[in-house]
Amino acid sequence: MGELDEPTVDHVTLPGVLHALSDPTRLAVVAQLASTNEMSCGHLEVAVAKSTLSQHLRVLRESGVTHTRPDGNQRWLSIRRDDLDQAFPGLLDSVLGAIGPTDT
Repeated sequence: MGELDEPTVDHVTLPGVLHALSDPTRLAVVAQLASTNEMSCGHLEVAVAKSTLSQHLRVLRESGVTHTRPDGNQRWLSIRRDDLDQAFPGLLDSVLGAIGPTDT
């Protein structure tokens, strides 16, 4: 499995993060990840095809919102909370608070 494209914290941009968080499916993924430390891609509850989910996960990863850890044939996702809080204090909490529990 090759290296995954994840920007360093100094390359995470506000427009990139806002774009990643602008889609309802990606917001649902982030909300699910916020409730746990790490989650397998296969356990995400979203109503899209696997290929579509893969594209959404790529956008989240390449924007710096999530970290993907390969482990054998599985991929584990987590939010880069420390990096996001360092770069944009309060942004993630504001977004998660605004979507509420019924939007996931």
